[in-house]
Amino acid sequence: MKILLLCSAFNGLSQRAWLRLCARGHHVTVRTVRDPQDIAAAVSAAEPDLIICPFLRHRVPEAVWRRHRTIVIHPGPEGDRGPSALDWAIMDAEPRWGVTALQATGDLDGGPVWGTRVFRMPADPPRKSTLYNTEVSDAALSLIDEVATKAEDPGFTPRRLDPRAGTDRPLVRQTDRSFSWGDPTGHILRRIRAADGRPGVHTELAGVPVAVFDAHPGDTGPGEPGTIVARTRSAVLVRTGDGALWIGHARRLAPEAPGTTVKLPAVLALGDRVPDVPRIAGPPGLRDLGYRRVGRVGLVRFECYNGAMSTAQCRRLTAAVRFASTQDTDVLVLAGGEVFSNGLHLGVIDAHPDPAAEAWRNITAIDDLCREIIGCTGQLVVSALAGDAGAGGVMLALGADRVIARDGVLLNPHYRKMGLYGSEYWTYVLPSRVGEDQARRLTTACEPITAAQAAGLGAVDQLADGDRAAFVATALAYATELAAGGHAKALLDRKRATREADEQRRPLETYRIRELAEMSHDIFDDRHGFARARRAFLTGRPADPPPPSLPVPRRPSMTPVG
Repeated sequence: MKILLLCSAFNGLSQRAWLRLCARGHHVTVRTVRDPQDIAAAVSAAEPDLIICPFLRHRVPEAVWRRHRTIVIHPGPEGDRGPSALDWAIMDAEPRWGVTALQATGDLDGGPVWGTRVFRMPADPPRKSTLYNTEVSDAALSLIDEVATKAEDPGFTPRRLDPRAGTDRPLVRQTDRSFSWGDPTGHILRRIRAADGRPGVHTELAGVPVAVFDAHPGDTGPGEPGTIVARTRSAVLVRTGDGALWIGHARRLAPEAPGTTVKLPAVLALGDRVPDVPRIAGPPGLRDLGYRRVGRVGLVRFECYNGAMSTAQCRRLTAAVRFASTQDTDVLVLAGGEVFSNGLHLGVIDAHPDPAAEAWRNITAIDDLCREIIGCTGQLVVSALAGDAGAGGVMLALGADRVIARDGVLLNPHYRKMGLYGSEYWTYVLPSRVGEDQARRLTTACEPITAAQAAGLGAVDQLADGDRAAFVATALAYATELAAGGHAKALLDRKRATREADEQRRPLETYRIRELAEMSHDIFDDRHGFARARRAFLTGRPADPPPPSLPVPRRPSMTPVG
């Protein structure tokens, strides 16, 4: 079929949907749309057999849904209506939730049902972005498969939705999210997590109006609610009515200087307004770096909020890798968190008084980390991807000797959409794995690939099943097997020989020099619009011009590359 995907953003869900439908042999066009006029123009240009709208934020015009079968994927169970389904589900502590495929009609979220999925909500209040990218996206992809199958069946008729079922929920506004720091900790936690990662909840910290994100339960003695009583490198501990909450990220609401209104680590967002309070270790959810040994395997775990790695985080992770490489182990595992890595921390760069200088520091710091990984010849290095990776985060992972990824992980191995040439030794590690021609396609087509596709190209060595909770244990078992039975010594000997031969052919440092020469033009001369693209990404506003329609993958492979 000719299928048109209408999206508010070409994000993880819409990318997965595109890849899934292409793999089934459909002719798929993706359009990001900002208003009903965009929708009408996209449909007119595509003339599709079927339109699928995964969590589209705009109502489909009547002229479109009357002429074309249009299926809206709504992030709520049957009968749920309204644009803020996930926000209400988290704030109201719903025990179960779902995703429903509905045919677009004049009744918003009330059209005939094509399918539905129901899942149990996590016991701990989830971040909205985490819920969206896990249970909700998994259910939505399953439904999109079902919709495509049913659309090919001429005898299929969707069933009517019972108009008496479900709940009409209004758009969540800041007044609905509001709280007092004197409220119970659990109440505040749900409100903040229901707005994470966008738009955050408006409040005040240290006398500064902010939107807050990334909340974690804490503990402290009695005192005035709303006061900051401790801090970590990046987070602040705030008293509540019956305890305390750690706030990991914040965004200033009153602009005082260019760049200060982007989401940042809370300590950086508050700047000199952070009171003189003790610096202590935060809870596990806020500890972004750790090391432990498991038999002959060393495990470095790192967690970067939304995958963004600041200069300071890169330097600390480099030190951790250097330390781990000196330990008496055979294999070193680098395990990322919910998002493995997306490379540069665009928010910290944008908020700096000299963004270009900070971008340069950030890229050289992540290059140092990549060099430490590539140059580790005393141990085998395994990158473990439980979550998605993009841009420099992909290249960082590929610098390891082995890459294990959870099946379903999405990779975006390109930089161009951000106006950057890229670094992280990508001109060495990517062609070494996939070949020069494929490396050129991956970095210029700017298309996502799944971990399974990456494995087919040679960029991923091992796929693990989709169980997120068990992934680290799976990666450790994989690393332990590499270390067992003398395998590690043979693999290390081969690794050293390969690295020496590569160094003789062309020194590793020359790849970095050439990449940074290109990056210097992108960062300091802004030759490809890095500043504009960065700002558009951080503010959630479409870049100008809007992103074009993605091309259809070539048959017979039906993959977005090659």
